[in-house]
Amino acid sequence: MSSSAHEQDDASNERQRGDEELGVAQARGSEGPSSEPPPPPSMGMGGRSVSPDDGPSSSRLLRSLYFGGWFVLVPLLLACLTIWALTPQSGLDHEGILGWIETGVREQPVPIGIALFAVFEMAIYAIRFRLPLSRHAHPPLREDIPEGLRTTFERARGLLDEAEVILARNEKAIARDLSLKERDKLRAELERLRDTMKATPFHEESFLEALVLADGEVDVRLGRWRKSEVREYVESILVAVAVAMALRAFVVEAFKIPSGSMIPTLMVGDHIFVNKFTYGPSIPWTHARVWKSLPPNRGDVMVFAFPEHPEQDFIKRVIALPGDRLEAKGGHPWINGWEVPHCLVGVYSYSEFDTPTGRREGDLFVEYLGDETYLTLYDHMGGSPDPQGPYFAKSGEVWVMGDNRNNSHDSRLWFGGQGGGVPYENIRGRALFVWFSVSDSGMAWSRLGATVMGRPRLPVHTPSLDAGLAKCLRERPAQTNPPPPGPMKGELQTRTGGREFDAP
Repeated sequence: MSSSAHEQDDASNERQRGDEELGVAQARGSEGPSSEPPPPPSMGMGGRSVSPDDGPSSSRLLRSLYFGGWFVLVPLLLACLTIWALTPQSGLDHEGILGWIETGVREQPVPIGIALFAVFEMAIYAIRFRLPLSRHAHPPLREDIPEGLRTTFERARGLLDEAEVILARNEKAIARDLSLKERDKLRAELERLRDTMKATPFHEESFLEALVLADGEVDVRLGRWRKSEVREYVESILVAVAVAMALRAFVVEAFKIPSGSMIPTLMVGDHIFVNKFTYGPSIPWTHARVWKSLPPNRGDVMVFAFPEHPEQDFIKRVIALPGDRLEAKGGHPWINGWEVPHCLVGVYSYSEFDTPTGRREGDLFVEYLGDETYLTLYDHMGGSPDPQGPYFAKSGEVWVMGDNRNNSHDSRLWFGGQGGGVPYENIRGRALFVWFSVSDSGMAWSRLGATVMGRPRLPVHTPSLDAGLAKCLRERPAQTNPPPPGPMKGELQTRTGGREFDAP
């Protein structure tokens, strides 16, 4: 065989060897996500160990505590505390930059909270090797590493990890753009750095020299695929904000309760999450939905765009469905001639700090409608014309009432007192739970986690009402669904919502 043939075979074997080694890196990079953050890479180019210190096997429990505590609980707590600190008490508004920040936090607490979560997590990640329990999640540094070189040694580890990720993700492009000689040179410098990091005894000058050469080789050969630290941080924040906005548009959105119309279910200063999936997620800037699950059920607490001023969001409880005949007598709803059953709990006293009178009281009832059981309040200082109605819910709309029946601007009073319903396209979603609450005296810790629907509970501990509430919950009536709507005899037209429409 000629020498040229031997040279061609050698070159072919070298290229094949290089492609196989890059293939190993690619296979390791495409194994798929793991339930836990991945451990430091164990295989590099050529099948040799990338991590200089494999260390003892870590306890799964301690690893879970490390990652769950430092990278989930701690940044979440810091983000919540920051949101709380930047949410002023009612009536207290600052000027300048601080006021602008507080306004943004008050209006968009969830997206800002997610962005803060990402920032705190990145800050914690930057010092991950110095955190308690870190030795159970990251290979420990060599004991003979000088104190002044520990950060540099960690940077060298990161360089090896970064090189492997780039090689795995860009295997085809690297094979196309770099010659075999260039790939061999890169491989040699990375291997040299790896060897100096594992050498015993540790030689500082050889390590630093190898690090400089390897960093330069990675920068020259793989520079087009490298990301700067600033770019990685900015991308992480932008991704977090984009995810937050997508969640807000299609899945869940946060709202603040500004008035007392839903007392005692919701208090002034409560911040709640609203499930936008329940009735079908709406497509932004349109009235269309991805799918429809309408109408809402009777008793649902939902957020909607106020029909008279759609730029305002209201929250009320659904009482009447399309075709229903609704009346209110003494504030209590009647549906299709059937009185919604209720049970007196007692006299409830509360403070509504956005009113000059401050302390107020009223009769507290448990009301039963459909599958829901909830509290309603009839303020002694309020009142409404008696009786109200009848009102008729049209097709494609529901009628709503506030739980604070004598202090609620709801369907009974809209359109100049003629009454009106909520069109389906105005519905935002169903209320879930209170995730944050600020009262006139500060943080309302007892409100955190309070569910909006489900088993009713009093906003604050009131022993005098506990027995009455327990009695009403035990004595739930057997019939809680109204009869179907009957025909409107002799009526050609029915007035509702200030407009005329043909009766069915």
